[in-house]
Amino acid sequence: MTSSLLSVRDLTVHHGQLCAVRDFSLDVAEGEVVAIIGANGAGKSTLLRTMAGLHSQTSGSIALGGKDLGKLRPDQRLAEGLALVPEGRRLFPSLTVEENLRVGTHRARSGPFDIEKVYETFPWMLERRRQPAALLSGGEQQAVAVGRALVANPRVLLFDELSLGLSPIAAKTIYSILPKLVDGGMTIVIVEQDLGLALQAASRVQCLLEGRVVLEGEASGLDRVAIEAAYFGVGTRAGTSL
Repeated sequence: MTSSLLSVRDLTVHHGQLCAVRDFSLDVAEGEVVAIIGANGAGKSTLLRTMAGLHSQTSGSIALGGKDLGKLRPDQRLAEGLALVPEGRRLFPSLTVEENLRVGTHRARSGPFDIEKVYETFPWMLERRRQPAALLSGGEQQAVAVGRALVANPRVLLFDELSLGLSPIAAKTIYSILPKLVDGGMTIVIVEQDLGLALQAASRVQCLLEGRVVLEGEASGLDRVAIEAAYFGVGTRAGTSL
């Protein structure tokens, strides 16, 4: 894909002696939504944390808009336009909703999103902006975590387990904003365990098993049986593509 905005090449990542991600490659075009799926322990979160600069890579490359990010700190990658919504939200529980949002303005790029725009996207936040984050529900905390990333005006938004710990209704509510973000020019990479949500949101899917890509293809063209087999490691071969 010659027009890729985010390009990952032959990425290998270790946790000590354990190889968590092996020879991973991915190209994401501007305005595309790609889902990376796999069971718990497949290496998905390690992959996204490495892209964001929170975990060191062993080898390979990560580039955004043609610029190598390999030697940049997380805050520098954010300034380049790569933002992560981490697993578990990671809000400051004693800070208010608005104070948590303001954290995201550090190293922010210019663009359409500011705190007022986040309030337009999530109208309930305006009324509760002075409420401590610790008092919010899981879905509300996830929305604040998304808003915190949006005010940085990223070019690429990384979502790590967006639906984790949420009720089905809360998860669908969070996922419902993704088309609006894409229409606004954002590019999205989602790490997800919920196959239904991932397939509905993404145009392309990659399935990881023990740190390797075992299935990839257009979401609309992948057979559900093949996806589930790859997800659980039943009769898969690394690099299978549909």
